[in-house]
Amino acid sequence: MRVAEPVPALSTRAIAHFGGLLRRQRRDLELELGRQGDTLNAVRAARSGGDADDEHDPEGPTLSDEWSLRAGVHAELAASLAAIDAALLRIDDGSYGRCLRRGEPIGRERLEARPAAKLCIHCAREG
Repeated sequence: MRVAEPVPALSTRAIAHFGGLLRRQRRDLELELGRQGDTLNAVRAARSGGDADDEHDPEGPTLSDEWSLRAGVHAELAASLAAIDAALLRIDDGSYGRCLRRGEPIGRERLEARPAAKLCIHCAREG
């Protein structure tokens, strides 16, 4: 069995890099969340319009299907936004880049792939 090399803690410069990355991702997510909200409002209006009998329309998805899809996407975006906000708080309190379960540094490669990661790869695999 191979022993894992110790992961170095993040430098101040690296933390600043990830902070900028998280803020950009947050801005993009807020924009997409707004677009999804607009789409949800349009589907809601169509569903409550009363004259749409889309349940028998063979040409495409029903309004209920569209609502379920959009609501799911909206919920995923909101969860991602909450994860980013939590990561930004960890930057502020000095705990960013450390596994919340083991307290060990999270590898830079993992943070590049998932800047809002709160667990090291080992804990994330354990579930």
